[in-house]
Amino acid sequence: MEGSELEIKELIKERAGAILSNLLSQGGEFGEIFYERSRITRIEYEDRKVSRAVHGFDLGVGIRLIRGGKTFYGYTTEPTYENLLEIAKTLARGEGYGPIAIGKRYIRGWTPARIDPDETDLSYRIGILKRADDRARSFGDNVRQVLSALMDKTREILVVNSLGEMAEDLQKRVVFFVEVVAGDGEVLQRGYESLGGMGGLEIFDRTPPEVVAEKAARRALLLLKAKPAPAGTFTVVMSSSAGGTMIHEAVGHGLEADLVQKGLSVYAGKLGQKVASELVTVVDDATLEDHNGSFTVDDEGVPAQRKVLIDRGYLVGYMYDRLRAMKEGKESTGNGRRQSYAHVPIVRMTNTFIESGQDEPEDIIGCVRKGVYVAKMGGGEVNTVTGDFVFEVMEGYLIENGEVTEPIRGATLIGNGPKALQEIEAVGSDIGWAIGTCGKDGQGVPVTDAQPTVLIRQLTLGGCQVC
Repeated sequence: MEGSELEIKELIKERAGAILSNLLSQGGEFGEIFYERSRITRIEYEDRKVSRAVHGFDLGVGIRLIRGGKTFYGYTTEPTYENLLEIAKTLARGEGYGPIAIGKRYIRGWTPARIDPDETDLSYRIGILKRADDRARSFGDNVRQVLSALMDKTREILVVNSLGEMAEDLQKRVVFFVEVVAGDGEVLQRGYESLGGMGGLEIFDRTPPEVVAEKAARRALLLLKAKPAPAGTFTVVMSSSAGGTMIHEAVGHGLEADLVQKGLSVYAGKLGQKVASELVTVVDDATLEDHNGSFTVDDEGVPAQRKVLIDRGYLVGYMYDRLRAMKEGKESTGNGRRQSYAHVPIVRMTNTFIESGQDEPEDIIGCVRKGVYVAKMGGGEVNTVTGDFVFEVMEGYLIENGEVTEPIRGATLIGNGPKALQEIEAVGSDIGWAIGTCGKDGQGVPVTDAQPTVLIRQLTLGGCQVC
């Protein structure tokens, strides 16, 4: 770290009491200083060459005041003591000093990285992308286009608040994906696969880039010979490899306390009620090692936690940040996250999943006479007020007499989150994880979603006429 940047952190630690005292001089329930320094590198490889390269740094400090249940926020990219003090006074609309204690609790976390992206040159990254490109193109002339992208980010934060708490975290994340377009002269189809999580570039020792590229290429080529998806109501088996799109969109967002308090969640007022099959337990856990949504402390300095949200079908909790927890006299669950110092923290998921069950995946498939097998989900959207959702099926198959048969394309799943959870009749012993960036209120944060293989008694499948 450069000397001036080190000085900014030390300045905040030393002068936080004065800044926060001015911030709360006209009253308020909570004050906070948030420092962030980040470095990001993103390289895209397309048409057998580097098509885009971005490498940059950012540094800033945000100051937040909560008074009367409302949030007042300001930030600066020139965090001198004078500027920070001016922001605090402006937010407080006055001057003066109050009894602000600093240093009652201190937490420090960091991400271990054996191949540290901050110490690795661009040629190493380009080599990874080229390996993926070569592998995808090795599948023949029907592979028309290959895009591979590698993004790594180092993010250093410091949080000091008026409760006397101070927390630091050094986070390193890597995200990699390959997108393949295949064509046969009449039809073009897309295959996609991603990889990522906390840590360094050693992630490719566990899963080489060739493996990711191969999955994307095979998926695109498979869709070329897939038949158009039928429309109707079917029993659906969602594989653990499908990713956690459904649990994230149709369930997770509805369990975020800000939406619940605003009456924008179908799960509002249902604590203690049965909202899912007794086979279903839903967890949000930021403590999991190496996962994309993990951290030591959230963006409000609250330690990462494991939260059981639905326990064997019963709703037992919501996810909270500090503001929403204060409104109910509760403690934050460590779900206060923000895109950067320029944003206020809001309630966000971390690593959200359905826990594994007891059923073997092959037995789940074997009990279905006629249905649909979802091997990979695409994007989707949900109405959190009603729970209604529409999701794209990226890779799907028919199930006939207990066997996975023909691939289908152009399918969408249409249903209702709470109803779908109630109709889960089997939960597999496996589990599969998928990374993503969750968007909400104009902010994006890294997350991971997961589920085991599950059997849903009845969902509507939207087919396609021409695809």
